[in-house]
Amino acid sequence: MKVPFLDLSLQHQAIRTEALAALAATYDATRFCLGQDVDDFERGFSQTLGYPAALGLNSGTAPLHMACLMAGFGPGDEVITTPFTFISSAWGISYTGARPVFADIEPETYNLDPAKLEAAITPRTKGIVVVHLFGLPARMDEIMAVARKHGLFVIEDCAQAVGAQYRGTPVGLLGDVGTFSFYPTKNLGACGEAGMLVARDEKRFARARLMRVHGSPRRYAHEILGGNWRMDGFQAAVLNIKLPRLRQWTARRREIARHYAAGIRLREAALPTIAADYGESVLHQFTLTHPQRDALREHLTACGVGTDLIYPLPLHLQKCYADLGYAKGSFPVAEQVAEQCLSLPIFPELTDAQVEHVIASVNAFNPAAR
Repeated sequence: MKVPFLDLSLQHQAIRTEALAALAATYDATRFCLGQDVDDFERGFSQTLGYPAALGLNSGTAPLHMACLMAGFGPGDEVITTPFTFISSAWGISYTGARPVFADIEPETYNLDPAKLEAAITPRTKGIVVVHLFGLPARMDEIMAVARKHGLFVIEDCAQAVGAQYRGTPVGLLGDVGTFSFYPTKNLGACGEAGMLVARDEKRFARARLMRVHGSPRRYAHEILGGNWRMDGFQAAVLNIKLPRLRQWTARRREIARHYAAGIRLREAALPTIAADYGESVLHQFTLTHPQRDALREHLTACGVGTDLIYPLPLHLQKCYADLGYAKGSFPVAEQVAEQCLSLPIFPELTDAQVEHVIASVNAFNPAAR
């Protein structure tokens, strides 16, 4: 049996008729940049997921950049984030001229370790970019306590956590600003690039709305430094079709994860945390670790099971951040997870038979025979 790591065609074929009709309507109305489709998606996103308002943007990196500008980060400032994430989590910091400072992660959740976070704070620290990695919220009670103690601006990177809640509060509303990505592979994915920003503070949100369109409240008048971060009408049209299905898709992801957690019995495999006392993951990824990760991956490939390595090289060891002065050994937990992590297929269209084949294939791995 073949089990792809991800097959986007299944989801898109199921909504093809609706999506093409929505795209045709957008095309005919020439709603290409912002417009009614974007307005509808912002409203629907807010109402469906519990946000006071939402701002549609043109990528998942854009809201991270905007949030760092809104925080006032700049040269000489330090902003702490995790080294085990996609690099966009750090890009916004760098774009403002501030310095990314990394803190190690928890081995169980793969999220920022609050104790290591506080130890990384210096007089130059101005903020924190918290990542809710793979769909599991980070420990926001402890993180926000540290932030309040030191007066730090908190950005929540919710790119992989759309629909997740922390003690009943939607992620993105616990810190100062929340950011989302609708890259096609996300739980709620566009047919291209798109993103979202949310904020509790109305004045802060109003500033972000102005920044999105070149800092311009009206044509050819520019009040603040802004950029071109407008959401594409076509992407919003597709997202409007997908949004009502998000809860159903999330439920299926959680069902698959529970089957994996109950069925995988491979010795030395550490399974991911899929639920904690503060909230349940929305399972953007199901990522386990194993000391013979590469051999396990080779075995699964032979069994017809697709896998991926997310993320095999932590940010502090990336060439683009060599000037920060980190070296191998700086963050041992993140480094070990990166060396041992393996992501299994987890998308809503997987059949029960495919899930059982993945479980049986993982359990059939015999490290001693390698």
